Amino acid sequence: MTARLGSDQEYGPPVPADVNHRQRRLALSWLLWWLIAGLLALVLLPLNVALAAAEFDVPPLVAFVAGIGQSTALILILIRPRAATELQFLATAVFAVAIPPDSQSTWPLTVPGMFTLVAHVGLVAARNTRRAALTTWWASALLLTLVVLLDPRGRSFTDGLTIMIIYPAFSAIVLGLVLMTRRWSEIRRDLADARHDVEVEQSQRAVAEERTRIARELHDVVAHSMSVIHMQATSASYRIKTLDPEAKAEFARIAAGARSAMREMRHVLAVLRDESAEAELAPVPDLGRLAELVESAGRAGVPVELRRTDAVRAAVLPDSVALTAYRIIQESLSNVIRHAPGARTTICLDLEGSDLALSVVNDVAAQAAEPMEAPGRVSHGLSGMRERVRLVGGALEIGVRDEGGYRVAARLPIGGHE
Repeated sequence: MTARLGSDQEYGPPVPADVNHRQRRLALSWLLWWLIAGLLALVLLPLNVALAAAEFDVPPLVAFVAGIGQSTALILILIRPRAATELQFLATAVFAVAIPPDSQSTWPLTVPGMFTLVAHVGLVAARNTRRAALTTWWASALLLTLVVLLDPRGRSFTDGLTIMIIYPAFSAIVLGLVLMTRRWSEIRRDLADARHDVEVEQSQRAVAEERTRIARELHDVVAHSMSVIHMQATSASYRIKTLDPEAKAEFARIAAGARSAMREMRHVLAVLRDESAEAELAPVPDLGRLAELVESAGRAGVPVELRRTDAVRAAVLPDSVALTAYRIIQESLSNVIRHAPGARTTICLDLEGSDLALSVVNDVAAQAAEPMEAPGRVSHGLSGMRERVRLVGGALEIGVRDEGGYRVAARLPIGGHE
């Protein structure tokens, strides 16, 4: 049975779901506003041009140019609001001056022109700050006042009184509705973000509590058991008077192994409890400690041959790759000791291109294995190897050999993720 893990291109860093959702929401919002502005421009353009030219005797060329300016300004709001407002005011002033005094129009604005100016103020309020929206509204009202007061065709203030009353009231209602709707949307978005932040905080707190609980269990159970083993192995030579030198040396090695395991346990506890300062200062196991692994496996009755090329010895490996390789070899030897005691094992390390290639191959067990754990317990060793290899963007193969025994092989990119 063989399991493979793909490269880091397949298992690249995941993009959070909320980031994708916000990007899609932003893109849809922009598309929606472009559609709204474009639809308003298309609908109001023929009305402004046709009504001004046909009903109010505005020269067709002037009506067409001013109408194009008004519709263009509606779309330009989305990218250049200040320039769009200036263009809209210029086109409005051109229409007001171009309308003849005897045209019987709703001077200084035609009805489509008033709707266009109101739509302009509404779009500014929807897409810009509240201050910009209020400034645009006041400026539009001031513009109409100046056009009426300074009309070059000599019309009086009463001629434009109707529009001077209707436009400010109508545009103020639209402006208020847009600002209220936008504020309500902002409140809802803030509440949703706050709920999301609370959920994330609760999730992080739950993870921290679980890590602390696991660390506490490891400290209270495993560390205590390792301390008992160390104490018994250390005191064996004093309690048992008939021990020969070889047995005393074996107990000393057991005590040393227990001390090493306790040091590793403290490092794990520091990581689980997020004691980053101590964890960063702790030495990270690397390939320089392979000799210790081989020696400890030999003391456990497993003959191990280590084959490491000069290229591997001279290479400067990233810490993550060196640690992953060390843990894979460590777990593989532990599996041999548990499941194939006495099996001859070969560890090979070489550089293949920009990858570190390693393999741990063992023969058939020399003796029957005695189970060290209760039957039915789930083993996490192989899944842990897969996860470590995935994190550095490598590939892993594990499986039974045709001629008997077991094989673990991994390719770890030296330029992988740190």
